[in-house]
Amino acid sequence: MTHKLLIIEDEPTLAKLLSYNLAQEGYDVQVAEHGGEGLKMALQHHYDLILLDIMLPGMNGFEVLEKLRRNGNQTPVIVLTARNAEEEIVQGLKHGADDYITKPFGVAELLARVGAVLRRAVADGDTLEREDDEQVIRIGELKVYPEKYEVILHGESIALRPKEFEVLLYLIKRKGAVITRDELMNVVWGFDYIGGQRTVDVHVSSLRKKLEMNQQSVQIESIRGVGYKLLDKSKKDS
Repeated sequence: MTHKLLIIEDEPTLAKLLSYNLAQEGYDVQVAEHGGEGLKMALQHHYDLILLDIMLPGMNGFEVLEKLRRNGNQTPVIVLTARNAEEEIVQGLKHGADDYITKPFGVAELLARVGAVLRRAVADGDTLEREDDEQVIRIGELKVYPEKYEVILHGESIALRPKEFEVLLYLIKRKGAVITRDELMNVVWGFDYIGGQRTVDVHVSSLRKKLEMNQQSVQIESIRGVGYKLLDKSKKDS
C-alpha cells in the first residue's frame, strides 16, 4: 500500500526537496504552501502523515495542528522546526504532534522519522476511537479521555493528578518508544521548568501504582539511566 503524505511548507526549495526525496521512496506526496490551504486539504482528504512547518504565512503550524485535533483529525503529524527552537518543539508536541525534525536535516533522518511514525500509526490504528462524540484512546481494558483528563481501567475511574495524566498521555502517544526524562520534563512541565528530573520519577512511580495493579493493559518500563517506555500488554507481541 502506498502511503499518502501532505507537506505544508511555504519555502519552495525545501518543499521541493522534501517532495522529491519522499516520492523517490514511493510515497504519494502533495504540497500546500500556506497554513489555511494545508488545513483545508487535511480536513477534506485522507493522508497517512502530515509534515508541518511551524513558521507559515497566514495561519502558523500551531494553529493548523490545533484546528486539526479540534476537528477530530488524528492524522500523524511531524513538525518542522528551526534548530535549537526548543520552545517550538515543546509547543508542537503539546498541540498533538507525533514527532519533530529540526532544520537543517539530512535525507536519512527524514526518511527514518517518517517511516517510524508511519509504523507507529499502523500499530496504533485500533486504539483511537470516538465514544459519545468524544475521543477515547483504548489499550486493552484501559480507556483514556484526553479532553476530560479521565482514565478508566476495568470499568473503574482512576484518579490522576493533571501532570500524571499528561505524562500518561504522552507515553501512550509514543507507545513503545524510549522517552527520556528530559523529554518528559520539557513536554509536560515546559522547557523553563526549574525543577529536577526527580519530579518525573515521582509522577511515573505514582502512575505505576495506580495503573499496574493489573498489567494486562499497560506497563511502564524503566530504562536505566535514560527514561521510560510504555508497553501495550494487551497485545501478545508487546
